[in-house]
Amino acid sequence: MKTLLIGEYREGKLLDTTYELFGFARQLGAETAMLLVGSASQLPACSGPLYLADASQCGEYSPDLHKQLILDAVQKENPDYIVFIHSSYGWDLAPRVATRLKAAQVSEVIGLSNNAFEVGCCNAKMRRTVKPATGKAVITIQAGAFPVLQPGGTPQVQTVTATAAGNLTFVGYEPAEAKDVDLAKAEVIVTAGRGVGKKENVPVIQALAKALGGELGASRPVVDAGWVEHSHQVGTTGQSVSPKLYIACGVSGAIQHLAGMKKSDFIVAINKDKDAPIGEIADVLVVADVLQFVPALTAKVSA
Repeated sequence: MKTLLIGEYREGKLLDTTYELFGFARQLGAETAMLLVGSASQLPACSGPLYLADASQCGEYSPDLHKQLILDAVQKENPDYIVFIHSSYGWDLAPRVATRLKAAQVSEVIGLSNNAFEVGCCNAKMRRTVKPATGKAVITIQAGAFPVLQPGGTPQVQTVTATAAGNLTFVGYEPAEAKDVDLAKAEVIVTAGRGVGKKENVPVIQALAKALGGELGASRPVVDAGWVEHSHQVGTTGQSVSPKLYIACGVSGAIQHLAGMKKSDFIVAINKDKDAPIGEIADVLVVADVLQFVPALTAKVSA
């Protein structure tokens, strides 16, 4: 089995998420080759074939040109799977490649099961397992779902180029809208999850954050329900954080949330469900009712 991994390069740097592609390939038990539109000064630490296009000539993003580069690499390597990170780059390019190859596409893969792919459904509350019906398939993997893996070694670089013309021109990156709260700088974050029950209970979680000198975070369901402003959201559709202490209150642990906070130094999860996914990455799992335990903890911290 062979994979063609599509690396990502942005604003002159190889993105760390590129190494999650190798983690996915390792779990799949597949050989790897890579296509990267980047720079010879920013090569991934890996062995095996690396098809390298110069971003200064091809642009950091040019859909038709990058698609052609990938298709040329597919022709040379004949991979079973063409694998992208599920990012703005990946989710735009993947369907273009799949359509051209007449191949199945599986988007936002979060796990593997018996040679099939696990993807989220029902707003990430459930998982379903799918298997492509075509010989080749295009895959996008959820950032943070697979381990970062630096295989080491020196890639076998083959310089490539393409001349495809398109109707779109990449003009640059637009800075994200300024947030009311910059959770990325917080050393302590206490996050309210769906398990807090209702909007009126959020101040209970906020009181603990204040007592610890930290910031209030929120999971996506809490933000979607309008209980907390989006600027407090942690996860792939919110902010990625790495505080010294992260306390998840009533957070089940959808992969999109875990991807945004799993690099925290120390994680405490408070949940009534001892089997909640958040418990798999928590350093301490407190099996308790959030609305009973958190006030008691706040009182102890404040004493």
